[in-house]
Amino acid sequence: MEPSGALERGLTVLRVLTAAPERRWRATDLVQSTGLARATVDRVLATLVTLGYLRADGRDVLLAPRLLELGAAYLAASGLPATLGPHAEALAEELDESVSLAVPDGGSVRFVARYTRRRTMTVALRVGDVLAAERCAAGFVLLGAAVPWAVDDQLVEPGLVAVAMPVHEPGGEAVCAVSVISHTSRHTADGLREHALPHLRRAVDAMEAALRRDPPRRLVPGADLSRVPKDEMGAAYLQSLARGLGVLVALGAAPGGLTLAEAAQVTGLARATVRRAVQTMEGFGYVSARRTRFVPRPRVLELGYARLSALTLAEIVQPHLAALAERVHESASVAVLSGDDVVYVARVPTASIMSVDITLGTRFPAHATSMGRVLLAAEPAARLASLELKPLTCRTVTDPALLAGAVRQAGSDGYALVDQELEDGVRSIAVPLHDGDGNVVAAVNVATHASRATVQTLLERILPELTSAAARMTADLSHLPSYGSIS
Repeated sequence: MEPSGALERGLTVLRVLTAAPERRWRATDLVQSTGLARATVDRVLATLVTLGYLRADGRDVLLAPRLLELGAAYLAASGLPATLGPHAEALAEELDESVSLAVPDGGSVRFVARYTRRRTMTVALRVGDVLAAERCAAGFVLLGAAVPWAVDDQLVEPGLVAVAMPVHEPGGEAVCAVSVISHTSRHTADGLREHALPHLRRAVDAMEAALRRDPPRRLVPGADLSRVPKDEMGAAYLQSLARGLGVLVALGAAPGGLTLAEAAQVTGLARATVRRAVQTMEGFGYVSARRTRFVPRPRVLELGYARLSALTLAEIVQPHLAALAERVHESASVAVLSGDDVVYVARVPTASIMSVDITLGTRFPAHATSMGRVLLAAEPAARLASLELKPLTCRTVTDPALLAGAVRQAGSDGYALVDQELEDGVRSIAVPLHDGDGNVVAAVNVATHASRATVQTLLERILPELTSAAARMTADLSHLPSYGSIS
Protein backbone atom coordinates (compact mmCIF):
# COMPACT_ATOMS: atom_id res chain seq x y z
CA MET A 1 0.00 0.00 0.00
CA GLU A 2 1.17 3.53 -0.74
CA PRO A 3 1.44 5.79 2.34
CA SER A 4 -1.61 7.93 1.48
CA GLY A 5 -3.51 4.82 0.38
CA ALA A 6 -3.03 3.19 3.79
CA LEU A 7 -4.76 6.08 5.54
CA GLU A 8 -7.53 6.17 2.94
CA ARG A 9 -8.17 2.44 3.27
CA GLY A 10 -8.00 2.64 7.05
CA LEU A 11 -10.61 5.40 7.14
CA THR A 12 -12.78 3.37 4.76
CA VAL A 13 -12.71 0.43 7.17
CA LEU A 14 -13.41 2.69 10.14
CA ARG A 15 -16.43 4.23 8.41
CA VAL A 16 -17.92 0.81 7.77
CA LEU A 17 -17.26 -0.33 11.33
CA THR A 18 -18.76 2.79 12.90
CA ALA A 19 -21.83 2.82 10.65
CA ALA A 20 -23.03 -0.17 12.71
CA PRO A 21 -21.20 0.48 16.01
CA GLU A 22 -22.84 -2.27 18.06
CA ARG A 23 -22.21 -5.00 15.51
CA ARG A 24 -19.48 -7.59 15.96
CA TRP A 25 -17.43 -7.48 12.75
CA ARG A 26 -15.11 -10.05 11.24
CA ALA A 27 -12.48 -9.50 8.59
CA THR A 28 -14.55 -11.41 6.03
CA ASP A 29 -17.52 -9.04 6.63
CA LEU A 30 -15.29 -6.02 6.05
CA VAL A 31 -13.86 -7.48 2.86
CA GLN A 32 -17.41 -7.74 1.50
CA SER A 33 -18.46 -4.29 2.74
CA THR A 34 -15.38 -2.35 1.61
CA GLY A 35 -14.25 -4.26 -1.47
CA LEU A 36 -10.70 -4.28 -0.10
CA ALA A 37 -8.42 -7.29 -0.27
CA ARG A 38 -8.37 -9.60 2.73
CA ALA A 39 -4.67 -8.93 3.35
CA THR A 40 -5.34 -5.19 3.38
CA VAL A 41 -8.25 -5.54 5.81
CA ASP A 42 -6.16 -7.75 8.10
CA ARG A 43 -3.36 -5.18 8.25
CA VAL A 44 -5.78 -2.29 8.85
CA LEU A 45 -7.48 -4.18 11.69
CA ALA A 46 -4.16 -5.18 13.24
CA THR A 47 -3.04 -1.55 13.22
CA LEU A 48 -6.31 -0.24 14.70
CA VAL A 49 -6.18 -2.87 17.45
CA THR A 50 -2.58 -1.94 18.23
CA LEU A 51 -3.58 1.73 18.45
CA GLY A 52 -6.38 0.80 20.86
CA TYR A 53 -9.16 2.02 18.56
CA LEU A 54 -10.56 -1.50 18.17
CA ARG A 55 -10.71 -4.46 20.53
CA ALA A 56 -10.23 -8.02 19.34
CA ASP A 57 -12.56 -10.62 20.82
CA GLY A 58 -11.64 -13.91 19.24
CA ARG A 59 -12.20 -13.46 15.50
CA ASP A 60 -14.47 -10.46 16.05
CA VAL A 61 -13.50 -6.81 16.35
CA LEU A 62 -15.41 -4.18 18.28
CA LEU A 63 -15.05 -0.43 18.77
CA ALA A 64 -12.91 0.53 21.77
CA PRO A 65 -13.26 3.68 23.90
CA ARG A 66 -9.96 5.14 22.73
CA LEU A 67 -11.60 5.76 19.35
CA LEU A 68 -13.36 8.66 21.10
CA GLU A 69 -10.16 10.70 20.80
CA LEU A 70 -10.81 11.23 17.08
CA GLY A 71 -14.15 12.92 17.71
CA ALA A 72 -12.72 14.68 20.75
CA ALA A 73 -10.20 16.36 18.43
CA TYR A 74 -13.07 18.08 16.61
CA LEU A 75 -14.79 19.10 19.86
CA ALA A 76 -11.55 20.54 21.26
CA ALA A 77 -10.60 22.39 18.07
CA SER A 78 -14.08 23.87 17.65
CA GLY A 79 -14.03 25.12 21.23
CA LEU A 80 -17.83 25.07 21.29
CA PRO A 81 -18.54 22.64 24.16
CA ALA A 82 -15.83 24.20 26.33
CA THR A 83 -16.86 27.80 25.58
CA LEU A 84 -20.63 27.52 25.35
CA GLY A 85 -21.21 24.49 27.54
CA PRO A 86 -21.34 26.34 30.89
CA HIS A 87 -24.04 28.67 29.52
CA ALA A 88 -26.02 25.76 28.09
CA GLU A 89 -25.78 23.87 31.38
CA ALA A 90 -26.95 26.94 33.30
CA LEU A 91 -29.89 27.30 30.91
CA ALA A 92 -30.87 23.65 31.47
CA GLU A 93 -30.85 24.18 35.22
CA GLU A 94 -32.75 27.46 34.94
CA LEU A 95 -35.53 26.00 32.79
CA ASP A 96 -35.40 22.45 34.18
CA GLU A 97 -35.42 21.21 30.58
CA SER A 98 -32.90 19.47 28.35
CA VAL A 99 -30.60 21.70 26.29
CA SER A 100 -28.41 20.75 23.33
CA LEU A 101 -25.84 22.35 21.03
CA ALA A 102 -25.79 21.39 17.35
CA VAL A 103 -23.64 22.42 14.38
CA PRO A 104 -24.22 22.27 10.62
CA ASP A 105 -22.77 19.21 8.90
CA GLY A 106 -23.52 19.21 5.18
CA GLY A 107 -27.31 19.20 4.80
CA SER A 108 -27.76 17.97 8.35
CA VAL A 109 -27.11 19.10 11.90
CA ARG A 110 -24.91 17.17 14.29
CA PHE A 111 -25.19 17.41 18.08
CA VAL A 112 -21.98 18.36 19.90
CA ALA A 113 -23.16 18.77 23.50
CA ARG A 114 -26.21 17.85 25.56
CA TYR A 115 -27.39 18.71 29.03
CA THR A 116 -30.26 16.44 29.99
CA ARG A 117 -32.65 16.19 32.92
CA ARG A 118 -33.22 12.84 34.55
CA ARG A 119 -36.85 11.88 34.03
CA THR A 120 -38.83 8.81 33.04
CA MET A 121 -39.28 10.43 29.62
CA THR A 122 -35.83 11.72 28.69
CA VAL A 123 -34.18 13.00 25.52
CA ALA A 124 -32.07 10.24 23.97
CA LEU A 125 -30.06 12.37 21.50
CA ARG A 126 -26.34 11.76 21.96
CA VAL A 127 -23.25 13.80 21.18
CA GLY A 128 -22.39 12.87 17.60
CA ASP A 129 -25.96 12.04 16.53
CA VAL A 130 -27.10 13.62 13.27
CA LEU A 131 -30.54 14.79 12.12
CA ALA A 132 -31.81 16.06 8.77
CA ALA A 133 -32.02 19.85 8.90
CA GLU A 134 -35.69 19.90 7.92
CA ARG A 135 -36.62 17.67 10.85
CA CYS A 136 -35.54 19.81 13.81
CA ALA A 137 -35.58 23.36 15.13
CA ALA A 138 -31.77 23.48 15.16
CA GLY A 139 -31.76 22.74 11.42
CA PHE A 140 -34.30 25.48 10.72
CA VAL A 141 -32.14 28.20 12.29
CA LEU A 142 -28.82 26.88 10.92
CA LEU A 143 -29.60 25.79 7.38
CA GLY A 144 -33.01 27.25 6.57
CA ALA A 145 -34.04 30.87 6.03
CA ALA A 146 -32.38 33.36 8.36
CA VAL A 147 -34.74 33.40 11.34
CA PRO A 148 -34.11 34.52 14.93
CA TRP A 149 -35.69 31.37 16.37
CA ALA A 150 -37.61 28.27 15.35
CA VAL A 151 -39.97 25.76 16.92
CA ASP A 152 -40.10 22.00 16.31
CA ASP A 153 -43.55 20.59 17.07
CA GLN A 154 -43.01 16.81 17.19
CA LEU A 155 -41.10 16.55 13.91
CA VAL A 156 -38.25 14.48 15.32
CA GLU A 157 -40.54 12.20 17.30
CA PRO A 158 -44.15 12.25 18.55
CA GLY A 159 -44.29 13.99 21.91
CA LEU A 160 -40.96 15.84 21.48
CA VAL A 161 -41.04 19.64 21.17
CA ALA A 162 -38.17 22.11 20.93
CA VAL A 163 -37.32 25.75 20.44
CA ALA A 164 -33.93 26.81 19.04
CA MET A 165 -31.88 29.92 18.38
CA PRO A 166 -28.67 30.35 16.35
CA VAL A 167 -25.40 31.39 17.97
CA HIS A 168 -23.25 33.65 15.81
CA GLU A 169 -19.49 34.05 15.84
CA PRO A 170 -18.00 37.58 15.69
CA GLY A 171 -17.98 37.52 11.87
CA GLY A 172 -21.76 36.99 11.83
CA GLU A 173 -21.86 33.33 10.76
CA ALA A 174 -24.18 31.01 12.69
CA VAL A 175 -21.75 28.46 14.13
CA CYS A 176 -24.19 26.43 16.17
CA ALA A 177 -27.74 26.29 17.45
CA VAL A 178 -28.85 25.98 21.05
CA SER A 179 -32.11 24.08 21.56
CA VAL A 180 -34.39 23.69 24.55
CA ILE A 181 -36.12 20.31 24.29
CA SER A 182 -39.15 19.12 26.21
CA HIS A 183 -42.08 16.70 26.05
CA THR A 184 -45.73 17.42 25.34
CA SER A 185 -46.57 16.09 28.78
CA ARG A 186 -44.83 19.21 30.11
CA HIS A 187 -45.31 21.83 27.37
CA THR A 188 -47.04 22.37 24.07
CA ALA A 189 -44.79 23.74 21.34
CA ASP A 190 -46.23 27.24 21.80
CA GLY A 191 -46.09 26.89 25.56
CA LEU A 192 -42.41 25.93 25.43
CA ARG A 193 -41.67 28.89 23.16
CA GLU A 194 -43.33 31.32 25.58
CA HIS A 195 -41.67 29.72 28.59
CA ALA A 196 -38.16 29.30 27.20
CA LEU A 197 -37.53 32.01 24.61
CA PRO A 198 -36.69 34.89 27.00
CA HIS A 199 -34.22 32.69 28.88
CA LEU A 200 -32.85 31.34 25.60
CA ARG A 201 -32.20 34.85 24.27
CA ARG A 202 -30.20 35.77 27.37
CA ALA A 203 -28.19 32.55 27.13
CA VAL A 204 -27.41 33.16 23.43
CA ASP A 205 -26.26 36.71 24.21
CA ALA A 206 -23.89 35.29 26.83
CA MET A 207 -22.65 32.63 24.40
CA GLU A 208 -21.95 35.16 21.65
CA ALA A 209 -20.09 37.34 24.14
CA ALA A 210 -17.99 34.32 25.10
CA LEU A 211 -17.16 33.65 21.43
CA ARG A 212 -15.86 37.20 21.09
CA ARG A 213 -13.17 36.40 23.64
CA ASP A 214 -10.33 34.52 21.94
CA PRO A 215 -9.52 31.32 23.84
CA PRO A 216 -5.89 30.86 24.87
CA ARG A 217 -3.84 28.79 22.43
CA ARG A 218 -1.40 26.34 23.96
CA LEU A 219 -0.07 23.37 22.05
CA VAL A 220 -0.04 20.14 24.01
CA PRO A 221 2.41 17.59 22.60
CA GLY A 222 1.69 14.03 23.66
CA ALA A 223 2.97 10.50 23.33
CA ASP A 224 1.85 9.11 20.00
CA LEU A 225 1.87 5.43 19.11
CA SER A 226 2.19 6.38 15.44
CA ARG A 227 5.82 7.34 16.11
CA VAL A 228 6.83 3.86 17.29
CA PRO A 229 9.21 2.37 14.70
CA LYS A 230 7.42 -0.03 12.39
CA ASP A 231 9.86 -2.86 13.05
CA GLU A 232 8.86 -2.80 16.73
CA MET A 233 5.18 -3.37 15.90
CA GLY A 234 5.43 -6.18 13.36
CA ALA A 235 4.90 -6.54 9.62
CA ALA A 236 1.13 -6.05 9.85
CA TYR A 237 1.45 -2.58 11.34
CA LEU A 238 0.59 0.24 8.91
CA GLN A 239 2.68 3.12 10.17
CA SER A 240 1.24 5.61 7.68
CA LEU A 241 -2.31 4.83 8.89
CA ALA A 242 -1.26 5.32 12.49
CA ARG A 243 0.52 8.56 11.63
CA GLY A 244 -2.47 9.90 9.72
CA LEU A 245 -4.82 9.26 12.63
CA GLY A 246 -2.22 10.81 14.93
CA VAL A 247 -2.35 13.97 12.80
CA LEU A 248 -6.16 14.06 13.13
CA VAL A 249 -5.89 13.81 16.92
CA ALA A 250 -3.19 16.48 16.95
CA LEU A 251 -5.41 19.01 15.15
CA GLY A 252 -7.42 19.20 18.36
CA ALA A 253 -4.37 20.27 20.38
CA ALA A 254 -5.50 23.92 20.37
CA PRO A 255 -8.75 25.81 19.70
CA GLY A 256 -9.05 26.78 16.04
CA GLY A 257 -6.90 23.91 14.77
CA LEU A 258 -3.24 23.94 13.78
CA THR A 259 -1.04 25.04 10.96
CA LEU A 260 0.94 22.32 9.17
CA ALA A 261 4.05 23.43 11.04
CA GLU A 262 2.27 23.24 14.40
CA ALA A 263 0.87 19.80 13.59
CA ALA A 264 4.36 18.63 12.68
CA GLN A 265 5.62 20.02 15.99
CA VAL A 266 2.93 18.26 18.03
CA THR A 267 3.27 14.89 16.29
CA GLY A 268 7.01 14.94 15.64
CA LEU A 269 6.31 14.05 12.00
CA ALA A 270 7.75 15.64 8.87
CA ARG A 271 5.68 18.50 7.47
CA ALA A 272 5.29 16.64 4.16
CA THR A 273 3.86 13.63 6.04
CA VAL A 274 1.39 15.88 7.83
CA ARG A 275 0.36 17.53 4.56
CA ARG A 276 -0.39 14.17 2.90
CA ALA A 277 -2.47 13.05 5.87
CA VAL A 278 -4.42 16.32 5.91
CA GLN A 279 -5.12 16.11 2.18
CA THR A 280 -6.44 12.55 2.54
CA MET A 281 -8.72 13.53 5.43
CA GLU A 282 -9.99 16.55 3.53
CA GLY A 283 -11.21 14.13 0.88
CA PHE A 284 -13.27 12.30 3.52
CA GLY A 285 -14.73 15.55 4.88
CA TYR A 286 -12.95 15.11 8.21
CA VAL A 287 -10.64 18.14 7.93
CA SER A 288 -10.90 21.57 6.33
CA ALA A 289 -8.71 24.62 5.99
CA ARG A 290 -9.54 27.76 7.92
CA ARG A 291 -7.16 30.40 6.65
CA THR A 292 -3.70 29.08 7.58
CA ARG A 293 -4.93 26.42 9.99
CA PHE A 294 -6.51 23.03 9.54
CA VAL A 295 -9.40 21.97 11.73
CA PRO A 296 -11.29 18.71 12.20
CA ARG A 297 -14.86 18.88 10.88
CA PRO A 298 -18.04 17.73 12.67
CA ARG A 299 -18.18 14.66 10.41
CA VAL A 300 -15.34 13.14 12.46
CA LEU A 301 -18.01 12.45 15.11
CA GLU A 302 -19.50 9.81 12.83
CA LEU A 303 -16.56 7.58 13.75
CA GLY A 304 -18.34 5.92 16.66
CA TYR A 305 -18.55 8.94 18.96
CA ALA A 306 -22.29 8.74 19.70
CA ARG A 307 -22.17 5.06 20.66
CA LEU A 308 -18.91 5.14 22.60
CA SER A 309 -19.59 8.35 24.54
CA ALA A 310 -22.83 6.80 25.83
CA LEU A 311 -21.15 3.66 27.22
CA THR A 312 -21.89 2.97 30.87
CA LEU A 313 -19.27 2.21 33.47
CA ALA A 314 -20.33 -1.44 33.40
CA GLU A 315 -19.96 -1.64 29.61
CA ILE A 316 -16.50 -0.06 29.76
CA VAL A 317 -15.10 -2.39 32.41
CA GLN A 318 -16.80 -5.68 31.46
CA PRO A 319 -14.30 -6.94 28.83
CA HIS A 320 -11.36 -6.12 31.09
CA LEU A 321 -13.12 -7.76 34.02
CA ALA A 322 -13.70 -10.94 32.02
CA ALA A 323 -10.04 -11.06 30.97
CA LEU A 324 -8.94 -10.54 34.58
CA ALA A 325 -11.18 -13.35 35.88
CA GLU A 326 -9.84 -15.66 33.19
CA ARG A 327 -6.22 -14.90 34.09
CA VAL A 328 -6.57 -15.31 37.87
CA HIS A 329 -9.31 -17.99 37.84
CA GLU A 330 -11.26 -16.09 40.51
CA SER A 331 -14.33 -13.87 40.59
CA ALA A 332 -13.79 -10.22 39.69
CA SER A 333 -16.17 -7.31 40.31
CA VAL A 334 -16.56 -3.55 40.01
CA ALA A 335 -18.57 -1.50 42.50
CA VAL A 336 -19.37 2.12 43.27
CA LEU A 337 -20.03 3.87 46.57
CA SER A 338 -23.70 4.51 47.37
CA GLY A 339 -24.41 5.92 50.80
CA ASP A 340 -22.73 3.67 53.35
CA ASP A 341 -22.61 0.72 50.95
CA VAL A 342 -20.81 -0.49 47.87
CA VAL A 343 -23.09 -1.46 44.99
CA TYR A 344 -21.95 -4.02 42.41
CA VAL A 345 -22.28 -2.72 38.84
CA ALA A 346 -20.25 -5.34 36.94
CA ARG A 347 -19.13 -8.84 37.78
CA VAL A 348 -17.58 -11.96 36.25
CA PRO A 349 -17.93 -15.00 38.55
CA THR A 350 -15.44 -17.82 38.59
CA ALA A 351 -16.42 -21.24 37.26
CA SER A 352 -16.07 -23.17 40.50
CA ILE A 353 -18.21 -25.49 42.61
CA MET A 354 -17.58 -23.18 45.56
CA SER A 355 -17.92 -19.52 44.55
CA VAL A 356 -18.91 -16.18 46.07
CA ASP A 357 -22.60 -15.70 45.21
CA ILE A 358 -23.08 -12.03 44.28
CA THR A 359 -25.32 -10.47 41.63
CA LEU A 360 -25.44 -7.02 40.03
CA GLY A 361 -27.05 -4.52 42.36
CA THR A 362 -25.89 -6.36 45.49
CA ARG A 363 -25.07 -3.99 48.33
CA PHE A 364 -22.56 -4.58 51.12
CA PRO A 365 -21.44 -2.28 53.95
CA ALA A 366 -18.46 -0.31 52.67
CA HIS A 367 -16.48 -0.56 55.90
CA ALA A 368 -16.21 -4.36 55.67
CA THR A 369 -15.21 -4.68 52.01
CA SER A 370 -11.96 -4.13 50.12
CA MET A 371 -13.71 -2.04 47.43
CA GLY A 372 -15.42 0.03 50.11
CA ARG A 373 -12.13 0.90 51.72
CA VAL A 374 -10.41 2.09 48.55
CA LEU A 375 -13.52 4.12 47.72
CA LEU A 376 -13.70 5.61 51.23
CA ALA A 377 -10.01 6.52 50.95
CA ALA A 378 -10.99 9.02 48.24
CA GLU A 379 -13.69 10.60 50.45
CA PRO A 380 -13.18 13.36 53.05
CA ALA A 381 -11.99 11.95 56.38
CA ALA A 382 -15.21 13.15 58.06
CA ARG A 383 -17.14 10.72 55.87
CA LEU A 384 -16.11 7.82 58.10
CA ALA A 385 -17.86 9.34 61.12
CA SER A 386 -21.27 8.73 59.54
CA LEU A 387 -20.75 4.99 59.02
CA GLU A 388 -22.53 2.46 61.21
CA LEU A 389 -19.84 -0.10 61.94
CA LYS A 390 -21.79 -3.33 62.35
CA PRO A 391 -19.85 -6.55 63.02
CA LEU A 392 -20.50 -9.06 60.22
CA THR A 393 -17.97 -11.65 61.38
CA CYS A 394 -15.69 -11.90 64.38
CA ARG A 395 -12.96 -10.26 62.25
CA THR A 396 -14.93 -7.17 61.13
CA VAL A 397 -13.22 -3.90 62.10
CA THR A 398 -15.76 -1.93 64.15
CA ASP A 399 -13.43 0.40 66.02
CA PRO A 400 -13.59 3.87 64.32
CA ALA A 401 -9.91 4.56 64.87
CA LEU A 402 -8.83 1.20 63.46
CA LEU A 403 -11.09 1.65 60.43
CA ALA A 404 -9.73 5.16 59.83
CA GLY A 405 -6.23 3.72 59.90
CA ALA A 406 -7.16 0.93 57.46
CA VAL A 407 -8.74 3.44 55.07
CA ARG A 408 -5.70 5.74 55.24
CA GLN A 409 -3.47 2.74 54.56
CA ALA A 410 -5.58 1.82 51.53
CA GLY A 411 -5.18 5.35 50.18
CA SER A 412 -1.43 5.23 50.75
CA ASP A 413 -0.89 1.71 49.35
CA GLY A 414 -3.29 2.07 46.41
CA TYR A 415 -5.09 -1.13 47.35
CA ALA A 416 -7.06 -2.69 50.22
CA LEU A 417 -7.10 -6.31 51.35
CA VAL A 418 -9.95 -7.55 53.54
CA ASP A 419 -9.60 -10.96 55.17
CA GLN A 420 -12.94 -12.56 56.20
CA GLU A 421 -14.47 -9.35 57.57
CA LEU A 422 -17.52 -9.45 55.29
CA GLU A 423 -18.12 -13.20 55.57
CA ASP A 424 -16.19 -16.09 57.05
CA GLY A 425 -14.01 -17.72 54.43
CA VAL A 426 -14.05 -14.80 51.96
CA ARG A 427 -10.90 -12.85 51.15
CA SER A 428 -10.74 -9.99 48.65
CA ILE A 429 -8.32 -7.39 47.36
CA ALA A 430 -9.32 -4.17 45.55
CA VAL A 431 -7.83 -1.16 43.76
CA PRO A 432 -9.50 2.11 42.65
CA LEU A 433 -10.59 3.14 39.16
CA HIS A 434 -10.15 6.75 38.03
CA ASP A 435 -11.77 8.95 35.40
CA GLY A 436 -9.95 11.27 33.01
CA ASP A 437 -9.67 13.97 35.70
CA GLY A 438 -8.07 11.59 38.19
CA ASN A 439 -11.15 11.21 40.37
CA VAL A 440 -11.89 7.82 41.95
CA VAL A 441 -15.16 6.69 40.38
CA ALA A 442 -15.28 2.98 41.22
CA ALA A 443 -13.26 0.08 42.55
CA VAL A 444 -12.36 -3.33 41.12
CA ASN A 445 -11.66 -6.40 43.21
CA VAL A 446 -10.87 -10.08 43.09
CA ALA A 447 -12.61 -12.23 45.69
CA THR A 448 -11.84 -15.82 46.61
CA HIS A 449 -12.43 -18.40 49.29
CA ALA A 450 -9.78 -18.53 52.00
CA SER A 451 -9.13 -22.19 51.21
CA ARG A 452 -7.98 -21.29 47.68
CA ALA A 453 -5.74 -18.29 48.29
CA THR A 454 -3.70 -17.05 51.23
CA VAL A 455 -3.19 -13.38 51.98
CA GLN A 456 0.31 -13.72 50.55
CA THR A 457 -1.11 -15.21 47.33
CA LEU A 458 -3.45 -12.25 46.94
CA LEU A 459 -0.57 -9.83 47.34
CA GLU A 460 2.01 -11.62 45.21
CA ARG A 461 -0.05 -13.20 42.43
CA ILE A 462 -3.42 -11.42 42.28
CA LEU A 463 -2.50 -7.79 43.03
CA PRO A 464 -0.19 -7.32 39.97
CA GLU A 465 -2.89 -8.70 37.65
CA LEU A 466 -5.54 -6.59 39.37
CA THR A 467 -3.46 -3.42 39.11
CA SER A 468 -2.77 -4.06 35.43
CA ALA A 469 -6.46 -4.62 34.66
CA ALA A 470 -7.41 -1.46 36.60
CA ALA A 471 -4.90 0.55 34.54
CA ARG A 472 -6.58 -0.63 31.33
CA MET A 473 -10.04 0.19 32.68
CA THR A 474 -8.87 3.63 33.81
CA ALA A 475 -7.32 4.26 30.38
CA ASP A 476 -10.68 3.53 28.73
CA LEU A 477 -12.58 5.66 31.25
CA SER A 478 -10.20 8.57 30.61
CA HIS A 479 -11.51 8.89 27.05
CA LEU A 480 -15.13 9.46 28.13
CA PRO A 481 -16.24 13.11 27.92
CA SER A 482 -16.67 14.82 31.29
CA TYR A 483 -19.32 17.27 30.07
CA GLY A 484 -22.79 16.92 28.67
CA SER A 485 -25.10 15.58 31.37
CA ILE A 486 -26.88 16.70 34.49
CA SER A 487 -27.87 14.35 37.29
